[in-house]
Amino acid sequence: MNCRLFWLVVLVLFAGTACEHRGSSRSRHSADDSNLPPDQRDAHILGREIFDLIDRAVDYRGSHRGRPAATFRQMGVESLTTNTVRRVVNVQREPVVTVAFRKPAGREILSCRGDSQVLEQAALRGRFTIMCTSSSGAQRPMEVEE
Repeated sequence: MNCRLFWLVVLVLFAGTACEHRGSSRSRHSADDSNLPPDQRDAHILGREIFDLIDRAVDYRGSHRGRPAATFRQMGVESLTTNTVRRVVNVQREPVVTVAFRKPAGREILSCRGDSQVLEQAALRGRFTIMCTSSSGAQRPMEVEE
């Protein structure tokens, strides 16, 4: 019984530390975004969401014998949020995630997409490139800091 209690305490402490780290990271990002031009700010918002969703999709695939999730619902993730619409497709078992603003009025960037390369780029360089669609309809790559 003592051993179980010990591991329970360790698990709770670890979970609390992980949640604390995630919250502090978010507040740092939102403070940095205010100094960016509107197109970069929009790309950073969408890019961080893409990064998280790609990470979850790759994790899902790894824990399901290489079988990718066909939908976000299958992964237990909502495809609609208050601010965004999310889509996932698999190209040769690699997830490609697109995130678009639900209310694009006044936005420079309407949507962005990325694949599992964002994880590798972020690990190696601390930033990653996503492909974004601007309000003029043009497609352009945007750099996002992790």
